[in-house]
This record gives sequence, structure tokens and C-alpha cells, in this order.
Amino acid sequence: MHGTPGYADDKQQVLARLRRIEGQVRGLQRMIDDDTYCIDVLTQVAAVTKALQGVGLHLLDEHLQHCVAGAASNGEQTEALVHEATKAVERLLRS
Repeated sequence: MHGTPGYADDKQQVLARLRRIEGQVRGLQRMIDDDTYCIDVLTQVAAVTKALQGVGLHLLDEHLQHCVAGAASNGEQTEALVHEATKAVERLLRS
């Protein structure tokens, strides 16, 4: 059921986004180290969370377009892939 990931064509873009998020997390560590006001830290936590959710939604979209739609067009059983995607959405919503 698993083959080439749906994000294969834009892997470098996804990695660049994750590196930016990594930089944001390091910034959070510096903020704590510098005793930054709590509300300012929380604002940055929210920004990092939103950025990670954006990556997650992008990956989910790629999965639906590449894997699920590809399986459907090839006449393969898509029920398991749709269920898997639904579970991924549930995990994103809980985060």
C-alpha cells in the first residue's frame, strides 16, 4: 500500500518549511532562556503550532491527491487509504 510518498515532488519545499519551524523552536528556547514575558512566548508557541499544522495539512493534501486518488484511478481498493487519511485528520485536529 505504501510507495512513493505524495510529497516526493516538493520534498525540498517541505524540508525548508520544517527547517524554518526548527528555527522558530530554537527561538522559543532563547525566549525562555532570556526570561521573555509569558504571553509573548505563548504567541510564538501558537505560531509554531500553526506552522506545523500547515505542514501536516499540506502532507495530507498530497496524500489524498497522490495516493488515494491514484489508487482510485487504478481501480485499487481505496477504503483502507481513506480510513487511514481520516485517522490522520483526527490526529491533526487533536494536536
